[in-house]
Amino acid sequence: MLELATVALASLLAGFIDAVAGGGGLILLPALFSTFPTAVPATLMGSNKAAAIWGTGWATWQYVRRVQLPWRRLLPAAALAGGGSFAGAWTLTLVNPDGLRKALPLVLLAVFLYTLAKKDLGREHAPRFTGRAEALVAGGIALGVGFYDGLFGPGTGSFFVFLFVRVLGYDFLHASATAKLMNLLTNAFAIALFVSKGHIWWHVVAVMAVTNIVGSLLGTRMALKHGAGFVRGVFISVVGVLIVKTAWDAFFR
Repeated sequence: MLELATVALASLLAGFIDAVAGGGGLILLPALFSTFPTAVPATLMGSNKAAAIWGTGWATWQYVRRVQLPWRRLLPAAALAGGGSFAGAWTLTLVNPDGLRKALPLVLLAVFLYTLAKKDLGREHAPRFTGRAEALVAGGIALGVGFYDGLFGPGTGSFFVFLFVRVLGYDFLHASATAKLMNLLTNAFAIALFVSKGHIWWHVVAVMAVTNIVGSLLGTRMALKHGAGFVRGVFISVVGVLIVKTAWDAFFR
């Protein structure tokens, strides 16, 4: 019971963080690994995604209802994100991602410093592209980040948010809404793979999914209430923690 309570609480917090700015896996995945240290890693990763997709789905639905986005142009990009995730997971079976593990904290540091330096970044919603151009650029971002998610994973939501802000000109609220849609598809494709391999603990997922939805509901409401400035603040905090976590994993473990 204590183990379930621990991961349920972690899932609630992860749902909140993920709904606002991405990065929920930073909380839930380590909680699963520390609570079940003898479990097969693939099972914990599969269970993490199977729980998180519920909160992501709820957040996506809330954003779709309240944030105006060109969803028809973004849906093909979401499909590309899912395909990229599957391709990344397949590539993982062929290559060793250690080089990426060491480069990740440096990439995140660049994102962190750039966001801090550009005080107005993501505060105003001013899309740079329209029509087919927007669909193509969004699709390129989705395919690339989706591939990274399948291959490695940490910080996927944060990369989506940053690139939609920096490249497409979205504010942080609209970028977070778009990132939820992308994450929904990347998680769905990954879960299909984990299910086929029997790597999901459904009894644990059932508990975590409920609390993840609750956390997602709270996070989405906070983001919609306080807007882009609030999302930007949470984003900077999450990326800062990701830098420390990924640097520790890459160089000191």
